[in-house]
Amino acid sequence: MAAAMPLALVVLLLLGPGGPARAESPRDSLREELVITPLPSGDVAATFQFRIRWDSELQREGVSHYRLFPKALGQLISKYSLRELHLSFTQGFWRTRYWGPPFLQASSGAELWVWFQDTVTDVDKSWKELSNVLSGIFCASLNFIDSTNTVTPTASFKPLGLANDTDHYFLRYAVLPREVVCTENLTPWKKLLPCSSKAGLSVLLKADRLFHTRYHSQAVHIRPICRNARCTSISWELRQTLSVVFDAFITGQGKKDWSLFRMFSRTLTEPCPLASESRVYVDITNYSQDNETVEVNPPPTTTYEDVILGTRRTYAVYDLLDTAMINNSRNLNLQLKWKKPPENGYIHYQPAQDRLQPHLLEMLIQLPANSVTKVSIQFERALLKWTEYTPDPNHGFYISPSVLSALVPSMVAAKPVDWEGSPLFNTLFPVSDGSSYFVRLYTEPLLVNLPTPDFSMPYNVICLTCTVVAVCYGSFYNLLTRTFHIEEPSTGGLAKRLANLIRRARGVPPL
Repeated sequence: MAAAMPLALVVLLLLGPGGPARAESPRDSLREELVITPLPSGDVAATFQFRIRWDSELQREGVSHYRLFPKALGQLISKYSLRELHLSFTQGFWRTRYWGPPFLQASSGAELWVWFQDTVTDVDKSWKELSNVLSGIFCASLNFIDSTNTVTPTASFKPLGLANDTDHYFLRYAVLPREVVCTENLTPWKKLLPCSSKAGLSVLLKADRLFHTRYHSQAVHIRPICRNARCTSISWELRQTLSVVFDAFITGQGKKDWSLFRMFSRTLTEPCPLASESRVYVDITNYSQDNETVEVNPPPTTTYEDVILGTRRTYAVYDLLDTAMINNSRNLNLQLKWKKPPENGYIHYQPAQDRLQPHLLEMLIQLPANSVTKVSIQFERALLKWTEYTPDPNHGFYISPSVLSALVPSMVAAKPVDWEGSPLFNTLFPVSDGSSYFVRLYTEPLLVNLPTPDFSMPYNVICLTCTVVAVCYGSFYNLLTRTFHIEEPSTGGLAKRLANLIRRARGVPPL
């Protein structure tokens, strides 16, 4: 008992009158945001950004504990002495002519460019090892990066973070344009997020919706930034970005209206508990004119206005950390509805459903005299099921002709038509007055060549398979069904007697 008392006193002295020591404030922070931009073409762009800032010098400090910053990427920075790393996986092409400039454009396929520290002695070796490690982390084909597809640019790809010098010897750049982006690349990308896909904006990252888009690009950007205004120390910044472009007509069932649920088949329920900022921005620049044609629900509490990419933009801001933003049902579904159809055209578009119904596009336009009007539609060729091909698939597939219905001004005023007394060819189309007459024209059917598989290969496979099955089955069936009999040698028959007669005549011993 006496030996235990000094121990108790030591514990009390360590705790002290002020209680246990106060925990240090976290040295890392997370900000997440979603920017929704209605595009001039009628599509909708959604850009996610998840930004982690870590007030630590990974290459100088012996870091062993990781809170928000992914440990796999932190170890890469330390092991390979990275200054900056930029990796992107993109499916499709950003069409600036129809969608406007993007926040951050990327090359189609897989793109990787890295700045190494000037302490790296063998840059090519580190570059090769780094690409192999990233290939394993993101389940991609980055291990195919070698000297045949690696370059060292000198004018482009300047450092985006802090850079004391720009010795391009420490820069490496490579692109794999044939890399196909799929769920295998998205899953490890989401696992790098502090909340994964369980809470916050990441709950909207549903694979089957993100890849059913016109454009998909996901990226990882690592760079050093200033920790304070005087830049006396540095911090590391990790930005995970994801940009997609939805076809508003398909997600909106033929209308330009959109909502979070229509695009992502999910809604926002709560912010990420580890995030210090979680916001949604909706671009309302084009809708703040005199004749507003859209309505955003729920109405935003605040707006943000700034010059973005050379244009002044206005955004409706929704703060998920605001308890009043998430309603009692813990559900936030942003919606944009058109109050009235646009005044230029009243275009009617009904999107197709695969193997259920075709596309329908109707336009009501007024054409000036002596003019030429062109209507073009972008489409992608796809492989059909082998049972859907015609007997002559190499001939091509026909698309129904277009229909042009018009009221043509009449050069001569016509009198009212007597339906019973006039010829039948004059009473086919009703005419309201004699100043114009109705005309319906048809274009030629369009013949389109689609990708056609080699049908001789299935034929060869069928023939070979049938032959192998027939031979193997026939032999096996013959062995199972044949009856074997053991015959005893007989004393002889007619043939044997004739043979013995011949042998005797020749002087040969009989059998």
